[in-house]
Amino acid sequence: MTGERQEIATLGGGCFWCLDAVLRDLRGVQQVVSGYTGGQVADPSYALVCTGTTGHAEVVQVTFEPDVISFSELLEVFFTIHDPTTLNRQGGDVGTQYRSAIFYHSPEQRATAEEVLAQVQRIWSDPIVTEVSAFDTFYPAEHSHQDYYANNQSQPYCQIVIAPKVAKARKEFWEKLQR
Repeated sequence: MTGERQEIATLGGGCFWCLDAVLRDLRGVQQVVSGYTGGQVADPSYALVCTGTTGHAEVVQVTFEPDVISFSELLEVFFTIHDPTTLNRQGGDVGTQYRSAIFYHSPEQRATAEEVLAQVQRIWSDPIVTEVSAFDTFYPAEHSHQDYYANNQSQPYCQIVIAPKVAKARKEFWEKLQR
């Protein structure tokens, strides 16, 4: 039986396709929507966000059941599948839209994010640059960006960048996967 309470987490860790592919595999995750937040332009498009001029980050908005998977556990997976020490960059994706960010929805999420960041900093030798900011407005990405990995597994980006992250998460967090 699944939990009845739901929360929303909004996370940016580079390309939203990677986060989406990994997080939707987790037990207790009800929905993952790729989109944009943290910028100053209303209803931005993917092409506009990719210019790096809107201030938005590519993010996923995750609806989850905290009785099944906690916000802290989501962050544990999040920090495993991206490099939180590279400012405005994840691999070949460069720009403020690819920044590492946690957009908290409550004071409790903020406290948890700061606690997890302190734990993560003990693991990494380089400084953590993950932004922790209050959530404001979320703009869903275009339909073609939703569940991108599942719909485009033969694409080179999916095979070279996303598939290894999915495999790593499935290996490290197999006990948290949906069955």
